[in-house]
Formats: sequence, C-alpha cells, structure tokens
Amino acid sequence: MRKLIERCPACGGDMLVRCMGCSRCETEVHGRFSTTVFDRLTPDNLAFIEVFVRLRGNIKEMERELGIPYNAVRNRLDEAIRELGFDTEAPTLPAAPSQEDPRRKTVLERLERGEIDSQTAIAELENLKKPR
Repeated sequence: MRKLIERCPACGGDMLVRCMGCSRCETEVHGRFSTTVFDRLTPDNLAFIEVFVRLRGNIKEMERELGIPYNAVRNRLDEAIRELGFDTEAPTLPAAPSQEDPRRKTVLERLERGEIDSQTAIAELENLKKPR
C-alpha cells in the first residue's frame, strides 16, 4: 500500500485526506483528516524510527539489531530527523569546568557511545550529585 502524499504535486501545499475506507467492509468516512509529521518519512526511515522507539533509543541495541555501526545508526537517525522537519545540529554546550568529576565524564562518554540510554545516564549523574 502506498503512503500518504503530504505535499501537493502541483503547488507544494499541504494535502488533506478527505475520504477513508475500511479494507474489510468497505465503509467510507468523508471529512477533513490531516496528516502527521510521520507521514513525511520514507518507508525505510519510518521502519527505522519504529525500531528506534521499540528499543527506547538505545543506539547500541540498534547497532546489534540492524547490523550496522554506531555512525551509520546516527546518520540514519539524522536523516529521519531532517525528514520530520527538525534541525539536526547538536546544541552547543557550555565549556565544562576543568575540575569536572571524571566519573561524570565517564557516564557521558558511555551515553555518547550508546552503551547506556538517557534514563540510565540521568540516574547515574543524579547519584554522583549525592554526598558521599
């Protein structure tokens, strides 16, 4: 089955769905139904995002499941983000103080490599704030 066309091929305007039909009983519903940002994705990128969500954004698990290296996963994710209409530029972070806790740096490096997910990183960073 073909995916929805989100832009008018003649003028580039937003397309509206005006009729939907049941594949089993042929009931039709007429009205004005809007598309979502996910309708902008190619079928390949939609499948990629479905895997991303199912694996809760764990890039390490995506590497294993898709059989592609970390950089390829990140590139595919950036491509899907662009198709959704979002900016893929990483926000610039303020320079870290030179006396930064090396344990914090280790947690952030593990997160960057996809060894842990964001929730685990947050929990570990919160634990570092607690007095010993």
